[in-house]
Amino acid sequence: MSMIRDLRAVVRPSRPSPRKESGVYDTTRDPSTPSAVVDCAVYRDGARVATAAPLTPHEAMRQVRRDGGFVWIGLHEPTEAEFSGIAGEFGLHPLAVEDAVQAHQRPKLERYDDSLFTVFKTIHYVEHDQLTANSEVVETGEVMCFTGRDFFITVRHGGQGSLRALRHRLQDDPELLARGPSAVLHAIADHVVDGYVAVADAVQDDIDEVETEVFSPGRRGGVSRGVDSARIYQLKREVLEFKRAVSPLLRPMQLLSERPMRLVDPDIQKYFRDVADHLARVQEQVIGFDELLNSILQANLAQASVAQNEDMRKITSWAAIIAVPTMVCGVYGMNFDYMPELHWKFGYPVVMSVMVGMCVGIHRTLKRNGWL
Repeated sequence: MSMIRDLRAVVRPSRPSPRKESGVYDTTRDPSTPSAVVDCAVYRDGARVATAAPLTPHEAMRQVRRDGGFVWIGLHEPTEAEFSGIAGEFGLHPLAVEDAVQAHQRPKLERYDDSLFTVFKTIHYVEHDQLTANSEVVETGEVMCFTGRDFFITVRHGGQGSLRALRHRLQDDPELLARGPSAVLHAIADHVVDGYVAVADAVQDDIDEVETEVFSPGRRGGVSRGVDSARIYQLKREVLEFKRAVSPLLRPMQLLSERPMRLVDPDIQKYFRDVADHLARVQEQVIGFDELLNSILQANLAQASVAQNEDMRKITSWAAIIAVPTMVCGVYGMNFDYMPELHWKFGYPVVMSVMVGMCVGIHRTLKRNGWL
């Protein structure tokens, strides 16, 4: 049907570059709603039900139970007290409620009797003019989703990852929203994974830059001397943070795409396969980033070791050259009355000539062997 054919166009808009998107979360709230509620609306037959005044979660749910449809509530960093009333109204499981309030959760999918609880880690690329040992490359946030038969609740943590634009795009496609809360869950999953793809491209640029610096010809001996290992290690830490967001999410997406679930529309479920496929490719990229950074770090440390050995060889070579005149001068500096050729007229120039000749000979030998 046309809704299914147009699904990808709705939830997968043209992807902006993370280097141009600030990703700041829009915290505009209506003063009549609880402080944590960003938006609360009832959707019936794929359209948002217009109301004279903003709805409270209790009023929205009462409308749904009376007239049908589903309610979509968006919250931003609610406290336990702010969320407890909503949790009671919708019968959310206490364990899931605790995870949603405390945040810092691992990406996962949990199934309860009347709801699904899904945790997504959002990733935002942090702009920087130059990568340093203290640069923050990726910033993470969290989106927790409660999916029920007639409700969808999002709980967001962090200063980025707004879903306001996504909500507006979904509202422009009534046929999609008519599929219910599972259509919203898919749209959010696709939106989050698209963010991973964009951030992976930006991180690839940073890794390419560091790799070029490490393996570019240096000033001496082909050894690069301008790369700080701390920069590589910092980038590796940021990639590890990225990996923690991507890898655990693959299994939940596979479950949503493969196992029939009572709360997921069958026509929507097949599109989770596309999300899982994109996520798998991003996971392969991130694992590749980690392995490549390991190789770059080891190569940089090896280059530093080679540079140190080169410096030590030069120091040792010059010490060997200086040892010759030191030895000769040491012998002739002793206070003896009887020394060979001590009062010889040509003794001084001959000794100096011998010292210079020996030093030049040692220097040429060491230079020919690559020590100087």
